Amino acid sequence: MKAALWYDRKDVRVENIQEPVVKPGTVKIKVKWCGICGSDLHEYLGGPIFIPTTTPHAISGEKAPVVLGHEFSGDVVEIGEGVTNFKVGDRVAVEPIVACGKCPACREGKYNLCSSLGFHGLCGGGGGFAEYTIFPAEFVHKIPDGMSYEKAALIEPMAVALHSVRIGNFKTGDTALVLGSGPIGLATIECLKAAGASLVVVLQRKSIRQEYAKRAGADVVLDPNEVDIVSEINKLTNGVGVDVAFETTGAKIGFDTGLASLKFEGTLVITSIWENDISFNPNALVFSEKKIIGTIAYRHEFPATMAQMADGRIKAEGYITKKISLDDIVEEGFGTLTGPAKKEQVKILVTPDKSLL
Repeated sequence: MKAALWYDRKDVRVENIQEPVVKPGTVKIKVKWCGICGSDLHEYLGGPIFIPTTTPHAISGEKAPVVLGHEFSGDVVEIGEGVTNFKVGDRVAVEPIVACGKCPACREGKYNLCSSLGFHGLCGGGGGFAEYTIFPAEFVHKIPDGMSYEKAALIEPMAVALHSVRIGNFKTGDTALVLGSGPIGLATIECLKAAGASLVVVLQRKSIRQEYAKRAGADVVLDPNEVDIVSEINKLTNGVGVDVAFETTGAKIGFDTGLASLKFEGTLVITSIWENDISFNPNALVFSEKKIIGTIAYRHEFPATMAQMADGRIKAEGYITKKISLDDIVEEGFGTLTGPAKKEQVKILVTPDKSLL
């Protein structure tokens, strides 16, 4: 079967590999659509980050080259021994967490903090940029009958945003600043509005993404090249600052602006993946008891995310800006998302089945 494999930085290849064989406790999935994630781009431009290259991953037992792709939907085509809650033909989305189930975090149910954490489509063992993949049934979810395969491929990034809102202890009526309006930033805006935010301000330089942010529900969109963001935040919040800021850019300007825009005892939630170190003065926390919290992926959020997408509380509309064939993923996918027109894109979906295009 065809699959897209990560070999090294800026080296992704579409190749023919062996079709996976179903194992006990797993289901085999025929992939319909898989989104290109910001994490995939980080691996493409600055990796390896999550991808094991020298030592095989503790759980998958594999190292690069690995099949990419973790935001995907498809059909169950085969059931492994011991699996009773799925049948052939079920429409599904995958929660791509690879966890040991035995470490202290896993035993507390916090499997996204597993000491050996990996992600299907990054740590080996298969991925969504392929015709078929297998995955443990416990992390596979039936998608609602009325949900398209394309929208189901958006569940994963939406769950990232929902988890960050929960980790940030965001409450109904709170105010928020979202740093950046890429896919995760836009998803965060939607989740904040669904959570009852009284004000959502977005930092986004001038581009079509400013319109995307407004469409997602942003109340105010500010360009740091045109205004002083912190001053504007103070005006909008009667000099207090926002309750929670969500950093989704992985850039120092996002971190610094988010921290400076918080009210006393406010919280900066870092959702972004970073390629480089940054520095800051801890007095920014000490003098006003602000907090910085990191958040990774999701845990137990897929059902809630699907429910809110199904009933319209999270609309997830307008995210899919391009659909391409797996054969064209390098040029039309990674090339587009790292080229001059990247700001025009939100989510590029990839399919191994050209009949869907």
